[in-house]
This record gives sequence, structure tokens and C-alpha cells, in this order.
Amino acid sequence: MLIYRVLTAIVLIPLVIIALFWAPLSLFTVIIVAICGLAAWEWSQFLHLGDMRSRLIFVIISLVILASLSFIPFSIDPINTLFSSILILSLPWWLIALLLVINYPLSARYWQNSIIIKSLFALFTLLPFFIGMLELRAIDYGTNQYSGAIWLLYLFILVWTTDTGAYFAGKSFGKHKLIPKVSPGKTVEGFIGGVGSAIIIALIAYCTQLFSVRFDVFMLSSLLAILASVLGDLTESMFKREAGVKDSGNLIPGHGGILDRIDSLTAAVPVFAALSLYILK
Repeated sequence: MLIYRVLTAIVLIPLVIIALFWAPLSLFTVIIVAICGLAAWEWSQFLHLGDMRSRLIFVIISLVILASLSFIPFSIDPINTLFSSILILSLPWWLIALLLVINYPLSARYWQNSIIIKSLFALFTLLPFFIGMLELRAIDYGTNQYSGAIWLLYLFILVWTTDTGAYFAGKSFGKHKLIPKVSPGKTVEGFIGGVGSAIIIALIAYCTQLFSVRFDVFMLSSLLAILASVLGDLTESMFKREAGVKDSGNLIPGHGGILDRIDSLTAAVPVFAALSLYILK
């Protein structure tokens, strides 16, 4: 399993870098819409929809919402207000998700049989992620088209480091389960190892002077994004466990589905964008 994960990562990481640095903003937007569409398809299995037609309708509705937003220029003030509001409102959603995860399986009784609530969970997860990706990629795009790409690459590395550090720390030292009813394989030691590794990366990144932002804003945004990435992973694990599936899909060898790869980012991206671009700025 590990060798498949490594080989797939060797292929995917260069593709991510190409999409970040060589795709113009318009093409990058199309790519993110497509990724969110695939994620919506995988999410539809959490809804226990009875047939493919119902799943396709769910995906089409999701794509229409995202595509509609992507065609609206960022320079229009009401849209800027809408985007910033959605990002800021994603913060209480992830606090609610934290409560759901901590109290699972008792918390599931409030949403497990409701297609509407689980569909809203999808909207609260994918929409802020989509907007956060576009907002971060568009940073200073008019003067330097690579500025936003550097920000996103930093955030991706932060999340990857958290995940990788947790994996190896958990394998080497893991004894105490983190939240066993949601994800039995995750340990407190792995959590500490992943968060600690990512904090070191954040400190190194700030010292490169690539980011013109105050130290306290940079580190607090990074730390909360690191913690959010762990929560995003646990939240998807909760939904998968409730749906009775091991992976969200099988599109990526050794990694499962699209949701399995972006679950941490769906939380980290909007949290980081909301804090660094609006709340702490």
C-alpha cells in the first residue's frame, strides 16, 4: 500500500505544480470546478441516493453552483463581499464539524437519515474550499501571476507535511488512539508528530521572506490551517464510516478517491484564506 501511495504521489505532485504555476487563472478555475465535481460525485454515496440518476442530479446542481460563481469577476464589490462572507462562515461550520466528530456516533442521529442535512454538509465543505482556492490563487495576480501559486503551494506542503508526519509518527510511536470511533488508525502521537512537523515547515517558510505578511498573522493562520486539515480528514472519515465505505472512491491508486486526497484541504484552504485574507489581515 505504501509503495502505491509513493508512486502515485510522484505522479500527482508534478501535476499539481504544473496546474498551480503554468495554468492561467481561467484554466485553473476549470480544473478546480472539475475536481469539486468529482468530489461531489463521491459525496453522493454518503447521501444513500438510490440510483445513478439521483447522484448525477446532485453533481450537476453542485457544478452549476460552482460554475456560476466562477464566471463572476472578482472585482465586483458585492461578489467580493459574498466570497469573503462564505469563507468567514466556513469557520463556524468547521467548529460544528469538530463537535460532530468528537461526539460521534451519538451526533449521527441528528443527520444520518436526512439527505437535506448531508447535502448541506457537502455545500458547506466544497463551496468554501472552491472559493478559497480561487481567492488564494488570485492573490496579486495582476502584478505577479505566481504570487497566489506560491501561497497555495505553501499551504499544500503544510497539509502534506501534517499528513506525512502523522503517518510516520503514528507508525513509530503511536499508542494512544485519537478518536477511535471515527478513525481507529489515528493516534495522539501521530497527531503531535504531524502538527509539530508542519509548524517547523511554517517557520522555515516564513524565514524565506517569500510572504509579505506579519509573523503573527502568518503563523496563526498556518497553525489553524494545520489543525483544520486534521479535522477535515476526520470529518470525511466520519461520513465514510456512517456510509459504510472504506474509501470515497478508487480513482487514485493507493489513495482512494478524490475526497480522500482533498479532505484535509477542504478544511485547511477556507480556514487559511479566511484568516489570512480577511480576519487577521
